[in-house]
Amino acid sequence: MTIAYACILIMGLLPYVATGIAKKGFEGYDNSMPRQWLAKQDGFRARANAAQANLFESLPLFFAAVIIANIANAPQFRIDILAVGFVISRIAYLVCYVVNWPTTRSIVWLAGMVCTVSIFFQI
Repeated sequence: MTIAYACILIMGLLPYVATGIAKKGFEGYDNSMPRQWLAKQDGFRARANAAQANLFESLPLFFAAVIIANIANAPQFRIDILAVGFVISRIAYLVCYVVNWPTTRSIVWLAGMVCTVSIFFQI
């Protein structure tokens, strides 16, 4: 498994970390209606839930970039470095979202997008 493929696995699981943060403590949690319960949350729970949605939204382009670059035999080292950069930026994004640092969150979001787009330029 390449480092970039490991990054795909990590990114596939990261949204569930955000979900766990959103549900931390399960205060009044209703497992029969989890989305409605999450929609009523505020503070860090609401932000973690929003981060979870955004993390899922970022996956298709990243997954496609890594897979297409590998199929096209792009330089593996570059794909790996950019994939790791994406993972680091998305972990930082989650942290920034939960602790409510909106400007920093936007900057690390952009860094992640630059990493993903740059993978395509390796082809």
